Amino acid sequence: METVAQIPKYNLNEEQEKKLILREYRALLRSLKTKLKPGDRKLIRVAFEMAADAHKTMRRKSGEPYILHPIAVAKICVEEIGLGVRSTICALMHDTVEDTDITLEDVEREFGNEIARIVDGLTKISNVIDINASQQAENFKKILLTLTDDPRVILIKLADRLHNMRTLDSMKREKQLKISSETVYVYAPLAHRMGLYNIKTEMEDLAMKYMEPETYRDIARKLAETKRERSKYINEFIKPIKEKLIRGKFDFEIYGRPKSIHSIWNKMKKKGVGFEEVYDLFAIRIILNSPSDREKEDCWKVYSFITDEYTPSPERLRDWLSNPKSNGYEALHTTVMGPQGKWVEVQIRTKRMNEIAEKGLAAHWKYKEGSSEESRFEKWFEQIREIITSQDTDSIDFLQDFKTSFLAEEIYVYTPKGDVKMLPIGSTALDFAFSIHSAVGSKCIGAKVNHKLVPISHKLRSGDQIEIITSNKQKPSEDWLQFVVSAKAKNKIKDALKEEKRTIADEGKYIVQRKLEGMGAAFTQHNIDELTAFYKLHSQLDLFYQVAVKSIDLKELKEFKVLGDKLESPKPEKQLHDKPDHGAHALSKKDTELIIFGESSDRIVYNLANCCKPIPGDDVFGFVTTGKGLTIHRTNCPNAAKLMANFGHRVVKTKWAKNKEISFLTGLKIIGLDDVGVINKITNLISGELKINISALTVEAKEGVFEGNIRVFVHDKEELDELVIRLKQLTGIQSVDRYDTELLKDTG
Repeated sequence: METVAQIPKYNLNEEQEKKLILREYRALLRSLKTKLKPGDRKLIRVAFEMAADAHKTMRRKSGEPYILHPIAVAKICVEEIGLGVRSTICALMHDTVEDTDITLEDVEREFGNEIARIVDGLTKISNVIDINASQQAENFKKILLTLTDDPRVILIKLADRLHNMRTLDSMKREKQLKISSETVYVYAPLAHRMGLYNIKTEMEDLAMKYMEPETYRDIARKLAETKRERSKYINEFIKPIKEKLIRGKFDFEIYGRPKSIHSIWNKMKKKGVGFEEVYDLFAIRIILNSPSDREKEDCWKVYSFITDEYTPSPERLRDWLSNPKSNGYEALHTTVMGPQGKWVEVQIRTKRMNEIAEKGLAAHWKYKEGSSEESRFEKWFEQIREIITSQDTDSIDFLQDFKTSFLAEEIYVYTPKGDVKMLPIGSTALDFAFSIHSAVGSKCIGAKVNHKLVPISHKLRSGDQIEIITSNKQKPSEDWLQFVVSAKAKNKIKDALKEEKRTIADEGKYIVQRKLEGMGAAFTQHNIDELTAFYKLHSQLDLFYQVAVKSIDLKELKEFKVLGDKLESPKPEKQLHDKPDHGAHALSKKDTELIIFGESSDRIVYNLANCCKPIPGDDVFGFVTTGKGLTIHRTNCPNAAKLMANFGHRVVKTKWAKNKEISFLTGLKIIGLDDVGVINKITNLISGELKINISALTVEAKEGVFEGNIRVFVHDKEELDELVIRLKQLTGIQSVDRYDTELLKDTG
């Protein structure tokens, strides 16, 4: 689903357009060729004509006829996800009920109930446009409910999203940011969970292209520059293995493929290294054509060939043959020390496994002869169904919980009797207790992991065997939420806490009632809402609870007016200017020009987000926060994807205006060899040569290596970049990095 514009930006006349549409339609039919049964072609033709006619007056932002979008989505479904005729019809019709005069009844009459149900699911999903965040979480639940009815809904939705990402160029910048963030936050993990690795990777790369354009271009350029030497290295690495495979009479393919830009960037961030130091820029893939009864045996044979030739890293062996992931992924991964002292990742899988790795869920149906992976998928759906149906409807945390519980990789652990339980990575003993039964979770006081006593917060690892210890005196407390990751555990703990809160809040309700009636106001919904809003609380339950535990003493009530029996809250005199928080700018005249919204320069109060400390020149967006006005975040801020995906409607397009008079605080981390006078060199360069003010400097030297944290005032990103380049040129300096996260807050 996407915004429709009526202004053509490209030059094709009506005749050429018709030809283009027909060409695309025929290409779609060609890709379906092997799947067409008698009568299918006619049905697809009907769907195509209905959709083309319904969308005929619409254009995409780029100016192309809208119908090209549904055709492209259908093509992705067939070619990249491996879906068939019925999904093609659904993809062609996916925007019609939402955007045109066609009704669901028309779809059902023409194509039957199953297709109508999927189109209905797709229509519900495309309403996940941010009315507000809780509404968004609501809609997301609807998606998941339809997903558990028919996974094709989500697969077609992923194709739709992928096509929108591929054609994001003609959208406005803030729309690009919002769609990209949502993609990274929800859709890419969902694609991963469905086993669609190629789509997940492309989505992440495209999102990065818009969210962090400079880094993206930089890595892409370096990948292109190093392509020749990489190919040379890959050939050298492959040669001896290829010979062994031929001697062993294997039917195989072997090749090296580069890792995605996004995953290289993640490595660089995680390990704090530059592009040159990321050792596994590519993976070697070996695909065997083995009969099904020999698949495992052949993969392990090939593994032994590789490890005979190269030394493996013992902790980097991943065996998904014995224990496939819940999305069906099977393979053997190992990392070995190759020529020239470089680590190389090798992935071994069979043709069948490769198809499942690339086509994910859709390939499952092809190989679906009651295999165990199928039931794993079912288990996953079952868990989702259980959570959605038992969940409080207003939960904004739903998206976050869903992400951590269902889109994370999983671990497999055992009960004392040896039954396997599947939990999200990062789960604790308490998550395990709740996965057995909510009553066990609520009474859990500890556990024995592999027969050793551990606290309930103990993190589990795959293969652990866990026995839960309970006590009737135990009950859930607020801090439990800090160390559970599974949605089931979170929900049950929240329910228990809410119950307790309600009991306490009843006391507060009685106090509020007495106070209101004492001043001649009625105990009505209007008056309670008035009080809740005045104290900036989320709900009346919070109000009653705060009163009961004496956090609010209601003394401000005397400032309220009573009209009839209605309360009227005192109007706050100062809005937005209450108190600027640390690092905020309640702006002077010359200050305000720092930020330009849209094209006009508004004088506006804003804060610079503490989590990422933006400075002029950074790629930023504004985020409207209640009570604080506008907060400016960097687009690569750790919290950006979450904010933009959940609260897109509060994002404001922001850019900097040139202003050399104001300095901004930012921080650098410097690592190098502890040499005589190194600190002197650094401070001379910063204060002496570059005339930059230092706000704080801490240095810690350990066994010949020093780590320095410097906080400096700079005018803009250019000045900071210049400083980083100059620091790196000093002898003995190994790395200079800007702080991306909250480290600044802690030191200041």
